[in-house]
Amino acid sequence: MPIVIFISLFTLLDFVILFSIGSQIGLLMTLLLVLSTGFAGLHLIRKEGVATLARARQRMQSGELPSSELFTGAALIFGGALLMAPGFLSDALGLACLVPSARQLLFKVLTWLGLKTVVDRQNAPHTSHTRPNQPNEQFDHSSKDSTASSQEGPIEGDFISRDDSSRRR
Repeated sequence: MPIVIFISLFTLLDFVILFSIGSQIGLLMTLLLVLSTGFAGLHLIRKEGVATLARARQRMQSGELPSSELFTGAALIFGGALLMAPGFLSDALGLACLVPSARQLLFKVLTWLGLKTVVDRQNAPHTSHTRPNQPNEQFDHSSKDSTASSQEGPIEGDFISRDDSSRRR
């Protein structure tokens, strides 16, 4: 829910800035700026996207995981989508996603936030006292059906073959 509120407020602020700048510079100039940033975004995405794909293929062929290339590709797509959206705030954020140094800073921030989230989850008190691979003791395991999923090895049962009519001749 907080992400929906953030996106709504960002969009509202973006349109407020667009309309206030548009009233100062005029409708025609505003339309030209919005369209030019959209086309510039498409051009940069194509150029950077092809180069990123080539680097990712090269790293995969050498046996490495192209994690930075995957992030770069995601940032380019996100930046291109922001450049295509009408508004100067979204254009500024979209251009920041396309600039390599800003992308690296964004990658470091997201990595830090991701690691912080993982550490917070590990330090959080556990609500369940069972281990991940152990069945929870609050369930009744007396019936055969409830323990079938936790058994290792073959599962006993009957089956019907659809090809029996050809074998009966």
